[in-house]
Amino acid sequence: MTRHPAPSRRTVAKSALLGAAAVLLGPSVARAAEGAAALGLPAPTGPHRVGIRTFALTDTSRDDPWQPGAREVMISVLYPARTVRGFPRAPQLTPAEAREFADLAPAVHPGLPAAGVDWGAVLTHGHVNARPLPGRRPVLLYTPGGGDSRTLGTTLAEDLASHGRVVVLVDHPGDASQVELPSGIRWTVLRGDPDPATFRTMVDTRVGDLRFVLDRLGDLPLAPLMDRDRIGVYGHSAGGTAAVHLLASDDRVTAGVDLEGYLDLDPDLVAGLDRPLLMLRTDGFESADRLVRSWEGVPARRVLLTDANHWIFSDYAHLVPQLQAAGLVTAGTRAALVGAGDTAAATALVRRGVRAFFDHRLRAPAPPARPRRAPQ
Repeated sequence: MTRHPAPSRRTVAKSALLGAAAVLLGPSVARAAEGAAALGLPAPTGPHRVGIRTFALTDTSRDDPWQPGAREVMISVLYPARTVRGFPRAPQLTPAEAREFADLAPAVHPGLPAAGVDWGAVLTHGHVNARPLPGRRPVLLYTPGGGDSRTLGTTLAEDLASHGRVVVLVDHPGDASQVELPSGIRWTVLRGDPDPATFRTMVDTRVGDLRFVLDRLGDLPLAPLMDRDRIGVYGHSAGGTAAVHLLASDDRVTAGVDLEGYLDLDPDLVAGLDRPLLMLRTDGFESADRLVRSWEGVPARRVLLTDANHWIFSDYAHLVPQLQAAGLVTAGTRAALVGAGDTAAATALVRRGVRAFFDHRLRAPAPPARPRRAPQ
């Protein structure tokens, strides 16, 4: 990673995104200095309060594909807490990440406001370093949508943790809009939708990140909470693609959930899948035809969300309607991001469906490893 203030690819990437935002929004838009909209996330539904700890990990065995240096990842671990008294709630974004996202938001997701939102004031329901509830629990890995940071999957992760799971949110620096690493902020290299070569690099890198995190779970201070014989993976969009690829290629993983991710990158790999998979999609996704074709022949349970759109599977399901109510996004933007329907009902359906699936499929350890084709 670049460790000095000289211009780098991440600086160029940020400049490109800011330039795109200026074209989209016009020169008359200025950042609001005060009166910013206050946004909140819904509380989890389980019987347990939630703790959260964040870790920086470096994989010295891999080079980062987006810039020189070893591969770095950030993870947040959510878990059932014994007590949260005296432990503060974690912000969704760190102060540095919030400052960057305020600039990048309209380019990452066109239609999001360039002003009027205090992104750093959004609090999660996870309490930093809260004392964990004793016991060994199934582990769920989460990989977010392309261009999103791990913390935009907070709501679903907190709900799963409140029902007794350990959830590991994995960030993918260089792909995510912004990630604060110990060495500084890392920005995305993406410029709009990725071309096929970039998408291949994204997914392969994500799968490598997830495998590395699996390798390191036993070294974490929270390892005593984790039943590493019962591991699931779920992901949104590009993260859904990566989750299924991991499920199909790593015998440590018992079951997976694909939240509207394409499966046409390596069809032979996913066609041979013999582990439980749940796939959810929306009726508003503009690339639904490609998605449905890519899912053909894949053995899985399928669920369709109506009056919904692609980012309903992330925290935008809750943030965008609040932004619309505050007059900061249009009805068209809401429909394009999360759909025009009842986002609370859709979120409840996703929460119940994902939770029930993993509850059923992670009752027992992963089955023994099975023969696989040699990589091509």
